[in-house]
Amino acid sequence: MASASASVDDDLQKASAAFQALNNELSAAVDARQRLDAQLAENEQVKKEFAGLKEHNTVYKMVGPVLVQQEHAEARQTVDKRLEFIRGELSRVETQIKDVAAKAESKKAEIAALQGQRIQTRPGAVAAA
Repeated sequence: MASASASVDDDLQKASAAFQALNNELSAAVDARQRLDAQLAENEQVKKEFAGLKEHNTVYKMVGPVLVQQEHAEARQTVDKRLEFIRGELSRVETQIKDVAAKAESKKAEIAALQGQRIQTRPGAVAAA
């Protein structure tokens, strides 16, 4: 009976460590989503600014410490590509968050089951009842 209890304790400890790792992964994915949301908002604001520009306005981009003049069409295309990339990354991160959350819930259920087994296999559990 003692070895069964030790085995359940070992399994419980491994499951708890795996659950903690999943929570860390989930936290990192949520942080990535927040960064991507901020980048998306920033780039959408840039796109709105471009909509108000006239052809005689000059657009610059920063290359290292230097501002270099850029064509309107090229600048718009760059922002559109960036927005497309960010939206793709957001979609990927959202899927990752859902997957990790599902794994965490599964691991949580496993931990609850192991805790139930632990209570049943403890010596003296019958005497206390």
